[in-house]
Amino acid sequence: MACDSGPALRDMTPPKADVAGQTSQAPTAAAVSSCLRLETLKQRADFLRAAKARRIACTAFLLQARETGTPSTARVGFTCSKKIGNAVARNRAKRRLRAVARAVMPAQALPGWDYVLVGRPGATVSHDFAAMCDELHSALRKLHGGRA
Repeated sequence: MACDSGPALRDMTPPKADVAGQTSQAPTAAAVSSCLRLETLKQRADFLRAAKARRIACTAFLLQARETGTPSTARVGFTCSKKIGNAVARNRAKRRLRAVARAVMPAQALPGWDYVLVGRPGATVSHDFAAMCDELHSALRKLHGGRA
């Protein structure tokens, strides 16, 4: 049986992209303009050192921060105790904290600092995401005295 190369197959070619029109428009996705690299805290000792340092309480989480002296990176850690709930609730709270940190930290965090976001029972899972971002933004500004 021969393959029919009628008009239906010729119409399936993809449309040509307008290359000139794409360069004149600004990208719509929010790009991070900061060169700051965020790393994740993984060692228990780093979490314990941050717990002894500065603390700023927010409605949905607690921010712990300390200056380390490593100038190229800012490190961030996330923790939720069993007071949050079962494993599903704790993982959801940590996912929300990671998303808030990804949205705010690259532009606001300072290099050479360790940050730990601690989830709060009842608040981290159910609090409004935009309000959480605003709280982290204002907590970082308060922590750094307007330098962020």
